Formats: sequence, C-alpha cells, structure tokens
Amino acid sequence: MQHGITQPLLVCTAHVHWDPEFCDVKLIQTMMLSQELKTILEESAQTLKTLSINTDPSNIQLVLCGDFNSLPDSGVIEFLSTGRVSQDHKDFKALSYKACLEKVLSCDKPNEFTHNFKLASAYNDEIMPFTNYTFDFKGIIDYIFYAKQTMTPLGLLGPLSQDWLQQNKVIGCPHPHVYSDHFPLLVELEMVPTITSSMNGLIGHR
Repeated sequence: MQHGITQPLLVCTAHVHWDPEFCDVKLIQTMMLSQELKTILEESAQTLKTLSINTDPSNIQLVLCGDFNSLPDSGVIEFLSTGRVSQDHKDFKALSYKACLEKVLSCDKPNEFTHNFKLASAYNDEIMPFTNYTFDFKGIIDYIFYAKQTMTPLGLLGPLSQDWLQQNKVIGCPHPHVYSDHFPLLVELEMVPTITSSMNGLIGHR
C-alpha cells in the first residue's frame, strides 16, 4: 500500500491592522489576503500534480485563523463569512478605492468584491462574548474560520468564567493571572476529505 499526502490542508494565520479608525485598511488587507490565498492554493495544486497527486485548488481545504481586529458586524467579517462585500460598503468610508481594487481583486459579480472560499466562524458571541479583554475595550476580534462544506466543529474552548474574572477583580488584561489581552481560541474539527480518507485535527490560535 502506498502512503503519502491524503488530504491537502492550508492553515493560515493573520494579523490585521489594529486601529478602529482604519476600517477601510482592515477590509482591504483582508481582501488582499483572500487573493493571496487563492494564488497559494493554485500554486500548491500545481505542485501536488508534480507529485502525482491530481487535485485542483478547491480540493485543498482551508482553515483561516487570526486577530482580524474587527467586530462581527464589520465589513471584514461580512466578507469572510459571506464571500462578498459591496463595492460601496460603509467600511470603505466613501473613499475612491473602487477602480484600483477592481484591477487586483476578484469582482465576479457587479458592484461586489468576492472570494470563493466557503467559510464559517467556529466562534460566535453566544460561545465567546469577547476574545479581547482590556481596560477600555472588550469584544470579539479573533476568529477561526473553517471550510464549512467539509469541516464540522466537534468541540471548542470556551471563555474564562465571568464569575472568576469578577472574583479576581480582573477588569482588563494583561493581568498577573492572564498574561495576554487576547484569550486563546481552540477548536477540534472533523474533516470530510476531498481526496481520500477522513481525518480529525486540532487547530489552535492565540
């Protein structure tokens, strides 16, 4: 029996610009990231063919983790979750990006920027009320996205207990008991293969 690569998997981690005033920069960075991921997948598919593994980019599954510095209602998360964002989205701040972005990004539909990844977020505000916990800001800005057509979350690491935070008077982090202002995210994913046999994996982000 021949053993080798059974399921190509691309895991990407990203850190998007932090400043809340620059929602346009965050969105453009995320759109450029999606375009770069597309290129990586296309090149990887060609490399796999040289190893006699016939596949196309859509068969290489994607897990995208990161500190996107963007809330769930932002253009960044709308783009990643739905696969599209309007060219006149409010996060572009009515600035004249359209002509430039149309030259370098995917525009499969009129008046929209798109990507072909079918992604879902492993976390939501019912599971994790905040991933960033500072003195003056508490909110969800870290995410683990997975290929929703072929992966299913089996388990998640939940938040720190609110009672524990109150008992220990933790009103912001970093703190002597919590060394980062970001809480760790961890998801166990079940993967349905696009190539051969099924596999499970642990994907973490901190």
